[in-house]
Amino acid sequence: MNNKKWRIINIESGMPTVSEAEQRMALELAKARREGVSGLKIIHGYGSTGVGGKLREAMRKWLARRQREGKVKCFVAGENWSIFDENSRAILEKNPDIRRDADLGNCNAGITIVML
Repeated sequence: MNNKKWRIINIESGMPTVSEAEQRMALELAKARREGVSGLKIIHGYGSTGVGGKLREAMRKWLARRQREGKVKCFVAGENWSIFDENSRAILEKNPDIRRDADLGNCNAGITIVML
């Protein structure tokens, strides 16, 4: 998945606050668009509580807002990133090279796949 069409962003690196993570995501999204990147794999972690962390929830809400604004085509929660999910299939159809992603079909709640 590390080619010029797709990029992996580890948003949990450095343990940012939700506000810091949102700012970083805005910068990364703008950079990806400028560079012609068609999709992102966001690593936000699952959360240390075992029930999902603030960062994961905030990133998905942030992405939902960007989708409503037309800045993101669609996104798939890592736990749904599977050939059985409708949005996943749409992403895979347009970008067959990401079928090699190690998280595809592994129910990884610590990631989110984004199509720009």
